[in-house]
Amino acid sequence: MRLAFKRTKETMPAEIILFEPEIPPNTGNIMRLCANTGSRLNLIKPLGFDIDEKSLRRAGMDYRELCELNLFDNYESCLEYFKQRRIVPISTKGGASLFKFKFKKDDCLLFGPETRGLPSFILDGFSAQEVVRIPMIEGSRSMNLSNAASVVLYEQLRQVGFCE
Repeated sequence: MRLAFKRTKETMPAEIILFEPEIPPNTGNIMRLCANTGSRLNLIKPLGFDIDEKSLRRAGMDYRELCELNLFDNYESCLEYFKQRRIVPISTKGGASLFKFKFKKDDCLLFGPETRGLPSFILDGFSAQEVVRIPMIEGSRSMNLSNAASVVLYEQLRQVGFCE
């Protein structure tokens, strides 16, 4: 039996926000994830790569035409755009375990850049229990960004009943 996502006019798409992504293949993988789940990808500049058509194709981001994409000049403009929705930062510094956190269907999942994660000026705007962490074994640094985005997005979709 094949699992499918329930998507209707009444359901908002899941939102993944990447703050200053640096590695094109990670963004390409997340773009593919969004295309396959009906989610929207939001990128906050500066980017560590070009997003013109030739650069996207070379970086393996050939899912661009299947993925709804928003581009923001800065974090503040992204916050303004999503002011009616809850932003959920994902960080190894989070106080809320992914599997205990209660997602809402219109949550926006915020991930930091690959080499440094979300900066303190962003994390300081949230309580520890509003920042989600993926449980890992002691001593692990972090997961690959595209893997982390997949794990968190699918947990959100599972919790809000998008999978059947």
